Amino acid sequence: MTANEGASYDAVVLAGGGAARLGGADKPGVRVGGRTLLDRVLTACSGAGTTVVVAAPRPTARPVVWAREEPPGGGPLAALDAGLRRTAAEWVVVLSADLPFLEEWTVRRLLEALRDSGADGAVLTDPEGRDQPLVAAYRSASLRRGIAELAGTGEGGGLGGLPLRRLVSRLGLTRVADPVAAFDCDTWDDIATARARIREHGHVLDEWISAVKDELGIELDVDTGMLLDLARDAAHGVARPAAPLTTFLVGYAAAQAAARGGAGATGGAEAVADASRRAAALAARWAEEEAQQGATPGAEAAPTTPPKPQVSPSQPQVSPSQPQTSPSRSQAAAPTPHTPHTPHTPPSPGSSSDAG
Repeated sequence: MTANEGASYDAVVLAGGGAARLGGADKPGVRVGGRTLLDRVLTACSGAGTTVVVAAPRPTARPVVWAREEPPGGGPLAALDAGLRRTAAEWVVVLSADLPFLEEWTVRRLLEALRDSGADGAVLTDPEGRDQPLVAAYRSASLRRGIAELAGTGEGGGLGGLPLRRLVSRLGLTRVADPVAAFDCDTWDDIATARARIREHGHVLDEWISAVKDELGIELDVDTGMLLDLARDAAHGVARPAAPLTTFLVGYAAAQAAARGGAGATGGAEAVADASRRAAALAARWAEEEAQQGATPGAEAAPTTPPKPQVSPSQPQVSPSQPQTSPSRSQAAAPTPHTPHTPHTPPSPGSSSDAG
């Protein structure tokens, strides 16, 4: 399957080019956060009815339609034409394959701007306000009309060698500002910047969840805050290893519930939420029972100090001024009061060469 039934748009992803500034490396195949740049872009346009990738075929996390421009290596306009020929939707999202921070909500913003403005296209702008025609949504009819007007004016009587601006300059455009989504990877420094950013505290969890869902082929959107709360309650109220095991069992139970219910089953996200609520209630009951056990009237409390050693009445008492001799067998067997250990206080941040 390569189509989402009822989708309002198709997508064309341009994944060719020589990547000269990457030393000729296969740029769409470079990994950021464990996923190729191409797969990250395909996730962002996962709502498309049909997704066409213009490049030599390769393994991808999502199903796509493959196309090649004429002539091979003929440039972005020829590649766009090749991809457009395999789409049928009224709107088409056109993307390059080197956008590590493009998200699905940015694609939706472009489509909404296109719909609301009545323009031929809605393009993203970079931090300097420059148009990014390969991060844009267009009316397919407008693209086809512009390409037809340029047909035969390129190399070999086709579109080869023509820059994309020859087409977009003929279109009425509206703009959407999103400097993060507009970030593209042209150099190895750009790749390093992207890899560092996704590991920052504010991004790493979302990035990891997206990567895992792509790897496992999961389209499910769930309340991660609820799952984290469940993991915390299981760890604190039961035992630390209970956290990952409980969340695994919640997912397994949700999948079984959906399978048993058939077409009328609760949706995946709702099934996870229901299983999470039930497991959280169990963790709460578990913790409550433990608290009640400690507060049961008449329950023997564990001794807080060891008993004093018993001295036989026939044993001579040793005064403090007398020298101590070897203890008797009964004295040696008696427990020695425990002196609490004073915990080591870690140095404050910055006070050690290991800090940070």
